Order: sequence, then structure tokens, then C-alpha cells
Amino acid sequence: MKALILAAGLGERMRPLTGHTPKPLLEVGGKPLIVWHLEKLAALGVRDVVINTSWLADRFPPALGNGEQWNLRLHYACEGPVPLETGGGMWNALDLLGRDAPFVAINSDIWTDHDFATLPQEPAGDAHLVLVDNPPHHPAGDFALDAQGRLHGEGKARLTFSGIGVYRPSLFDDWREVIGDADGASDTPPRFKLAPLLRAAMARGLVSGAHHRGRWTDVGTPQRLVELDAALHRQSTSGAVG
Repeated sequence: MKALILAAGLGERMRPLTGHTPKPLLEVGGKPLIVWHLEKLAALGVRDVVINTSWLADRFPPALGNGEQWNLRLHYACEGPVPLETGGGMWNALDLLGRDAPFVAINSDIWTDHDFATLPQEPAGDAHLVLVDNPPHHPAGDFALDAQGRLHGEGKARLTFSGIGVYRPSLFDDWREVIGDADGASDTPPRFKLAPLLRAAMARGLVSGAHHRGRWTDVGTPQRLVELDAALHRQSTSGAVG
């Protein structure tokens, strides 16, 4: 299985920290955020990892190289000065990921102790998403998880999408019909969000999910970065970090 790390964000909420350093390369617990994911993917047995980039794209190769130090092969998919959003970024990376097998995709700006080994190699439908309890900054959540492990776009007990998922390329088969004439969809390459495709697949019963009840942080602000860094340093002095 191959993997995609979504690292093309502009990091606007993290300024001034991201003025000269892309957010995925900001350090927590002694190493860049993105390296935590690379290490876990390598431990899972993934060998090919695509990293999509935009803001300060030229900073990634010097910092990460070709992935050899983690026994990985890194492939960079630069999207240009304007990020292609989550859906467009995945679609743009499909040639590198392959169009005939599922792949893992992870937001680069999260930290979690989730065990990637629990992710399905073959999702039952078009996608499998990991959900977490709603954080204070996102109390309404994103999707509802039923007792059969299926996800729904609406529901009373909604959870937050963690930014970790397994996807089949078939999720994008009818993307133009789903996205329609949304802003950016007619650009080359197209720019569009992933959520409409997921909701359309959910309506057909083709998205499964799992609730991760462990640690997870959306590193979206300088304060959360500082808090996570402090927590990881405290944990490193008392035991292994997950």
C-alpha cells in the first residue's frame, strides 16, 4: 500500500511561524510533524509516500530527502502557488499513488497515537475514515458513525474526521458530476474539496469508519503547537511516545 501526506496548506493560522517554514516541518517533541507520520508509515510497511506541496514547497526535499533514512521512497507532488484543496490534491497525486489499489492519506498537520496497523488494507467501500471526539474548536463534528461502522453525512452524534483515511481511486470516478461547477473545478489541474465526494459516497453506503479514542491533536494554531510540544517532551521523560 502507498500513502499520501497532505502537506500543501498555506499555514496562514500559524503565522509568523510558517513565514519561512511550512507547517508540516514545524517541530514537536524534537522532530517535524511530518516525520511522526513518516516513521509510523515505515513501521506499517509502506514504502512509497507521496507528499503534496505548495507553500514553501522547496523546503521539503532538503529537510526530508528521498526518504531513505526511514526506508521509504518519497515522491513530491508540487501543486504550484495555489493549493488544490484536499480533493484536488488527491486527484492530482493519483498517477503517483496508482489507480488500481487503495492508499492511505494523512493530514500532515495532526499528531496522534492512532495505530496505523488497524487501518484496513481493503476498505469495504470507497473510503474508510478515522474519527475522533469533537475538539473544543470543532464542537459540531463532521460525520455520524452508526453501529455497523458506516458513516453518514448527517446524524445526531457526529464525530470529527481525524485527517486519517484509506481511499480507493474509484472515489474519484464521478468527481466532476459531484463537484459540478464549483470554483476551481475547471482549472488545470482542478481544485476542489474532498468532503462532497465523501458525502456522495456516504449516501450510497460506501464509506466506513472507526472511532479513535486515543490522543489526537489538530495542530492548527501556535498555541496548540506549543501545548503539544510540551506534552510530548513531558512524555518522553517518563516513557515511550506513541
